[in-house]
Amino acid sequence: MSSEEAAGTTYEPTRGSAYEPTYEPSGPEAAPPAADGAPAGSSTVAALDLKPALEAVLMVVDEPATEEHLAKVLQRPRRAVADALRELSDDYTVQGRGFDLRLVAGGWRFYTRPEYADAVEGFVLDGQQARLTQAALETLAVVAYRQPVSRSRVSAVRGVNCDGVMRTLLQRGLIQEAGTEPETGAILYSTTNYFLERMGLRGLDELPELAPFLPEADAVEGESQEGVPSFDPDAPDPEADDKTEL
Repeated sequence: MSSEEAAGTTYEPTRGSAYEPTYEPSGPEAAPPAADGAPAGSSTVAALDLKPALEAVLMVVDEPATEEHLAKVLQRPRRAVADALRELSDDYTVQGRGFDLRLVAGGWRFYTRPEYADAVEGFVLDGQQARLTQAALETLAVVAYRQPVSRSRVSAVRGVNCDGVMRTLLQRGLIQEAGTEPETGAILYSTTNYFLERMGLRGLDELPELAPFLPEADAVEGESQEGVPSFDPDAPDPEADDKTEL
C-alpha cells in the first residue's frame, strides 16, 4: 500500500483480526458534513431542480402541503416555491393533462380533472357505492353552517336523531370534536380540513350563501299557518247560545 492510499485509510477492529482497513474518501471527494439538525442529504436537496422536486414530493402527500412546508423541505424561499407551484398548475392546464395542481384547504395537491371523473370512479369504486347518503349530506350541511354545534342541536335542526350519521361522518374524517358547550358540557363538532379538501374549498368563507336556496319569508309564513284554525278570542262562543239554564 502506498503512502497516498494509507492516508485515506482508517482501521477498525473486527472479530478474528487485529485490524481491517476500510477506505473512506478524503479531500475534495469527501461529502461535506450535514448541518446540525438537517436531514441527511440536505445539501443535495437544495441543488435539485425546483419544479421536478415539487412534483416528486406532491406525488406522495396524503393531504394538501402548504407552501411553507414545501419551502422548508426543499430549502428554497417561499416565494420561489409559490411561483413554481402556480407555473406548474398553469402548465398542466395548457397541456390538457388529466390531473391538476390546486390550492385547496391552505395547501397544494394533485387532483384529477372533472372531465375524467367517470374513468376514475370506475377504477376506484369498482362497482362499490361509496357516496354519502342523503341523511349524511344534510347532517354535514348543518354542521358546516352552524359549527361548532352539538349533536342535539343538529338533531333539532333536522328533526330526527342524528347520532348514527354523526358517527359515520366522524369515521370518514369529515367532522371532528371541537370542544364542549359551556352551559351543558355537550361535545361540539366542526368540519375538518379533509371536508374542505373534498369540497374543493380554500376555507369556510367559500361556502355558498344559504339565502338563495331558502324559500321566501311569505311562503314560509303561509305554510306555517296552513291547517291552523284562526279564531278571535273576543268573539262570543257559538255554543253558549245553545245552552239553557236548568
